[in-house]
Amino acid sequence: QVQLVESGGGLVQTGGSLRLSCVASGSIVRFGDMEWYRQVHGKQRELVASIGSGGDAEYDESVRGRFTISRDNAKNTVDLEMTDLNPDDTGVYYCHADHFLDKLGLQGYDEIWGQGTLVTVSS
Repeated sequence: QVQLVESGGGLVQTGGSLRLSCVASGSIVRFGDMEWYRQVHGKQRELVASIGSGGDAEYDESVRGRFTISRDNAKNTVDLEMTDLNPDDTGVYYCHADHFLDKLGLQGYDEIWGQGTLVTVSS
């Protein structure tokens, strides 16, 4: 079993910064894409940022220029540096990863989710 555990959420004022971390543990083979999602109460979970195994990153338009996603393949971690936060960034942030079942990726992959960490930005 592979698990993802997020940390770093909290309460911050508008304009502040937070750094979220996600650490994987268990019988890890290798990860493909790793992402951060955000969910506001009553709404669907939305993709905030993603990063491939080679480091190529993509961002939702609402966070581009303010958030930076990074990963350490050796430590099996993915972080999200968030700056210039505003109340619209409030939500539960989830780490997600595609975990390949074999080194070559021939046996497919499992989608792994963390339990989420709450970010609250006050105005």
